[in-house]
Amino acid sequence: MNASPTPGYRPTPGDRVSIAIFMIAGIAIVVWSGIAAAGRIMQVLLGESIPATARFIGVRIEVPIGPDDSNVPMLLDSATVTATHLSPAGFTAAIIAAVFGFGTIVAVVTCLMLLARNTLRGRIFGRSNTRLVTAAGMTALVGFGLAPVFDGMVSNDIVSKLADDDFHGYAVLTAEPLPFVLLAFAFGIVATAYTVGSRLQRETEGLV
Repeated sequence: MNASPTPGYRPTPGDRVSIAIFMIAGIAIVVWSGIAAAGRIMQVLLGESIPATARFIGVRIEVPIGPDDSNVPMLLDSATVTATHLSPAGFTAAIIAAVFGFGTIVAVVTCLMLLARNTLRGRIFGRSNTRLVTAAGMTALVGFGLAPVFDGMVSNDIVSKLADDDFHGYAVLTAEPLPFVLLAFAFGIVATAYTVGSRLQRETEGLV
């Protein structure tokens, strides 16, 4: 069942401008992420100083930031490591990470663009819009949740090569749970709102 026009709702000129700006921003995000993904893939293919963020556990270093450039002991938490070539596993993970990240952004933006199009047509609630919101939220959770896995594989590969497989003070996989909890919470609220709104609209249409 497709979303039917919401009774009594017509987008105002201001609403149309806001939605149009939102859709233009979505296109810009897709273009920017595509350029970034292509650049990352070319970087990996050409072997040009491939960077990755590595997380470390209990690694102490000395940094010359004291008086007269004296060394000050510090605990290393993360650092950007680079390599000119990767192992087959690292190479594959880097390519997958770039393609997977771009695909996630395209899927989410596409769902939101279709939702915006329906809104411009006066279709706020309905099963199709609820499915679009659900698809966007689930794709974002899965896509952005798996991204650290592939990025971690790349950084682990680089650290292993730099240390000649003789260093074990780095984290194999790290992820901050708070952003995913907040994203899931926001997605749950929006999906619930659309589900309830769709049901109320069907009940209202049944009374007419």
